[in-house]
Amino acid sequence: MWTQVLSVFQGEEKPTKVIRSRSVSKKMVATFVSKASHIATIPLNEQRTVTADWYTAICLPKVIIELRKINPERRIILHQDNASSHTAHKTRQYLAEENVELLDHPPYSPDLSPSDFFNFPNIDNRLRGQRFQSPEEAVDAFKNAVLDLPANEWNKCSENWCRCVLIFDIPRIA
Repeated sequence: MWTQVLSVFQGEEKPTKVIRSRSVSKKMVATFVSKASHIATIPLNEQRTVTADWYTAICLPKVIIELRKINPERRIILHQDNASSHTAHKTRQYLAEENVELLDHPPYSPDLSPSDFFNFPNIDNRLRGQRFQSPEEAVDAFKNAVLDLPANEWNKCSENWCRCVLIFDIPRIA
């Protein structure tokens, strides 16, 4: 336990104690980006963890619809980490049915999650110190911060990540 000791001189008023209000709550989101821009941000409603059921029934369909709006004939290659919802049989089966190829992610390699190290720190800095009245307001602020990132930042992220992939020679799997 941490305590703070304050010295007050005789006749001096005690300092005002500032009590910061607690956050409304936290809101988890899944964000998908391409080499050039943001694709989709999907909040987890009424849920604290990403499950394969949520990922395949709610999240991935929205992402695939957005990607196919841009170019229906384009090949979709998805890179995701090795979270259990991403590697579940149900997820792999869904992606195969949708003709989405997977770019393998090496085990125990969080340093190869490009957005975690290249773009999300910029977004965190933009949001730092802000207080939101609701989780929905926080999600909207996050989406706006993602959309405000210039295209050259997404390209830089992609180029840095490609250099890492070339070094590790990560194979594609179907």
